[in-house]
Amino acid sequence: MKELLNQSISKIHLKLKERERACLELIEFMFEKINKSSLNSYITTFESQAKARAMEIDKKGDFNNLLTGIPIAIKDNICIKGFPTTCGSRILKDFIPPYNATVIDKLDKAGAIFLGKTNLDEFAMGSSTENSAFGPTFNPLNPEYVPGGSSGGSAASVGGGETICALGSDTGGSIRQPASFCGIVGLKPSYGRVSRYGLVAFASSLDQIGVLTRCVEDAAILLETIAGQDDRDSTSRNVSVPFYFKNLEPKVKGLKIGLPEEYFGEGIAPEVKERVLNAVHTLEKLGAKLCEVSLPHTDYAISTYYLIATAETSANLARYDGVRYGYRSRKWEVGSGKWEVGSGKSEVRGQKSGVRGQKSEVRSQKLKDMYEITRDEGFGNEVKRRIMLGTFGLQSGYYDEYYLKARKVRGLIAEDFENAFKEVDILITPTSPTLPFKLGEKTKDPLQMYLSDILTVSASLAGLPAISIPCGDFSGLSIGLQIIGKPFDEQTILNTAYAYERA
Repeated sequence: MKELLNQSISKIHLKLKERERACLELIEFMFEKINKSSLNSYITTFESQAKARAMEIDKKGDFNNLLTGIPIAIKDNICIKGFPTTCGSRILKDFIPPYNATVIDKLDKAGAIFLGKTNLDEFAMGSSTENSAFGPTFNPLNPEYVPGGSSGGSAASVGGGETICALGSDTGGSIRQPASFCGIVGLKPSYGRVSRYGLVAFASSLDQIGVLTRCVEDAAILLETIAGQDDRDSTSRNVSVPFYFKNLEPKVKGLKIGLPEEYFGEGIAPEVKERVLNAVHTLEKLGAKLCEVSLPHTDYAISTYYLIATAETSANLARYDGVRYGYRSRKWEVGSGKWEVGSGKSEVRGQKSGVRGQKSEVRSQKLKDMYEITRDEGFGNEVKRRIMLGTFGLQSGYYDEYYLKARKVRGLIAEDFENAFKEVDILITPTSPTLPFKLGEKTKDPLQMYLSDILTVSASLAGLPAISIPCGDFSGLSIGLQIIGKPFDEQTILNTAYAYERA
């Protein structure tokens, strides 16, 4: 079965369809790897359920869909009915969603087999997968280094041969950057191309579900399966979904490629710049035309992103209060007597209004204490940091100065891309400014960690599709090339990536 790890989904599908390999055999091989692995790429695995599904598929022998019998890993912020969805956080450690995300329903209908839920930075907030309540994930190319984040578990599982493909989510680079670090393909679709229903929210105007695969062809197959408008997600767009796989062509002749000058300047590691430019010249030899373009508001992208994303974080994570679901602290009861929500009515009935008011205030204070202690114990440091940043930016007196201004700058960043795409068909940049960094190297310096996303956040702010593909290595560490496309033009970036990959 080892040879299948180097083959595309379509080739694996053919072997399953022609009965050269059994689906159960493939799933057993995957779990053999997962159970022996030290990457910590999974939080939860579905071994018995996956094997039962494989046996059912083998028995029926219906392999009409390319994804039938194909193992896939799911980032643990995407809901699967009846299985834990933790978001890498203690506050959701025991949460079992009562429904599937739309993408899960689509993959299930296509016959894919879910292997388990992958590790991530808590609530998808991070660039290294070191912020998880379930421990860090390790880079499959070198375990001394981070796999990137926040979809580090998904990227490591694909790069480490523990699944054929995976789903992740990308808010500011959380699919593309770990794909770059783990030497695989990572695609973030246009905002609205894929339903977010069932994706636990981090920053609602930025979050997008995408795919991590070992080759471009697989990314096309997966995207075609999960894309499409969904009535349950008001942000999903009613735009026709192309046959990405069928239309995949390694042709770039006459394609106009823009190289943004701001993405190749100060702060880009020389070995990264060299490998990316080598890849660009390969595309030029295939017939593409190169030209320099400018995205003048790029310098404001990181600060704009971290104002908007943290503000939306502050609002979205307010729901985790220990009342409706998830973790609840018991410390608040110590020394104050047991008290439960709604239990005090008989205590105050018939008392004078002043006493009734005092009782009510006591209950209110105890409830507030429960909220605070639960959130303090349930959230990790990075999530707390972002909640505080976002809450500050939304406060009266600061809203106009920070959040509102950031929204205006976001519009300018989107306008930069619009202007650039009047001259070129796609943009090519490095995915990350640096090589993968060592575990613990940036955990004490949040700003340096945030700057890891400096080349990916702009496309997210503008809602554009972008793909990261491997374009070389240095000292055994992978380097990624980012291709950014026009809104809902995933086909062009897939074709460009496919042409480079084949070349």
